[in-house]
Amino acid sequence: MSDIPVLINTAVAVLAAVLLIVRFRVNPVISLILASVYLGLAVGLGVEETVKTITGGFGEIMVDVGLLIAFGVLMGSILNQSGAIRRLVEHLLKTFGPKRLPYTMGLAIGTVLQSIFLDVLLVISAPLARKLAPKIGKLGTARMATAMAIALECGIVFTVPGVASLALAGLLNVPLGKMLLFGLLLVIPTIIISIAIMTFLFRRGFWNEAKDEDHTFVAEEDSEGEEPADNGLASAPTTNNERGATASSAQPAGGSVAVVERERKEAPLLLLFAPLLTSLLLIGAGAILEIFEIQLPWLQLLGEPVIALLIGLIGTCLVTRAAIGQKKVEEAIAVGFKESGQILILTGVGGSLAATVAAAGLGDILGGFFSASTVAPLLVVWAIAAVLHIAVGSVTLSAITAAGLLAPIAPAIGLDPVLLALAAGAGSLFMVHVTSNTFWLLQSLLGQSVRGALKSVTVGVSVASVVAILLILPMSLLF
Repeated sequence: MSDIPVLINTAVAVLAAVLLIVRFRVNPVISLILASVYLGLAVGLGVEETVKTITGGFGEIMVDVGLLIAFGVLMGSILNQSGAIRRLVEHLLKTFGPKRLPYTMGLAIGTVLQSIFLDVLLVISAPLARKLAPKIGKLGTARMATAMAIALECGIVFTVPGVASLALAGLLNVPLGKMLLFGLLLVIPTIIISIAIMTFLFRRGFWNEAKDEDHTFVAEEDSEGEEPADNGLASAPTTNNERGATASSAQPAGGSVAVVERERKEAPLLLLFAPLLTSLLLIGAGAILEIFEIQLPWLQLLGEPVIALLIGLIGTCLVTRAAIGQKKVEEAIAVGFKESGQILILTGVGGSLAATVAAAGLGDILGGFFSASTVAPLLVVWAIAAVLHIAVGSVTLSAITAAGLLAPIAPAIGLDPVLLALAAGAGSLFMVHVTSNTFWLLQSLLGQSVRGALKSVTVGVSVASVVAILLILPMSLLF
């Protein structure tokens, strides 16, 4: 088949998937499979080859990231149950003080806490962020809301073991250690620069407290002196997991005496996070050995991502069992299995579409278009992911779909796949708005009006999206 029909049919398949999801409310998994079937048949693969390509694409990405996603989500669920996140935020406040809190909390959420399912992490940390916002000063709500939005969304696509970063690494055959190192190099400056830009805008009048904050909502909670488990979630869909996580995070935000007393009775915070940090260090060490071609078989084994995350999961189970008991650990594992299922299926069908696109020959076509430059395809994948996210409202779905479309061109033009993964992740951050459940959770849980959330979440994360791609483009010239 000639180039033009392949391009047209690929565009039709992607647009049809978006239309099914947005207009007709068809589940994204079903929509992507239907798009894959259409594309395979339309470009002449035939029935048997189309089905083989779809199932093969699903299976290949599951081989690469299935266990990684499951292990990461299970670790996050157990850490959630142990109360480690709440305690970490309190520790950050005491260590760095309120003025630096947006940056320190943003970096913590965007890096070390990415094994936790996004919505669960949000409902755990948001009530604490809302209580701490007045301590920052006049723009406390605006700065904390923006820092949380940027960190949550950047972390999930750039930082291992965030589910979208794992999916992108598997889809584009990026070694997980390499994804970890490059992701950290990108996510840290992106979070810092984006929060600084938004703080500058807020101080120049971009934030209006009277119109952008829900004062009635905040005043009611302050008068009660504690976080209600169900307050503020009326405008957003709430799952059983989210209700449980919110209830577990509902702690008095009172004085330091309560915090000190509680910490005496709980396991040391560093001990709770030690297994997760050990996993990340082992993965990083494995990547360094590979880069410098150092042969240390025992460290290479421990640095294999599946082994490293398995060690982290076992360690997390043992540590938290001593802290909260075996029953609560088992409950957390059950919740983690439920959360990881939908992530795994969505990631798999993203692999199916990517495999079908590759089989249709799109890689050869686009490779010819972009052979003279490595910058152009990075901008294209960023733009595709951005458009998909505006329409669909899912960061993970838009990143996977955009990366899958252009994955076949990476070998043809000598582009490092890790840059393609980061560009797709950056584009998927653009315009988090009313189609996103995260938007409504941030709006309600942080006491913002919809107008305020459009500034702190939509504009804030879009700024991060642009900052990220501007940092990725120079990286493409160096690597």
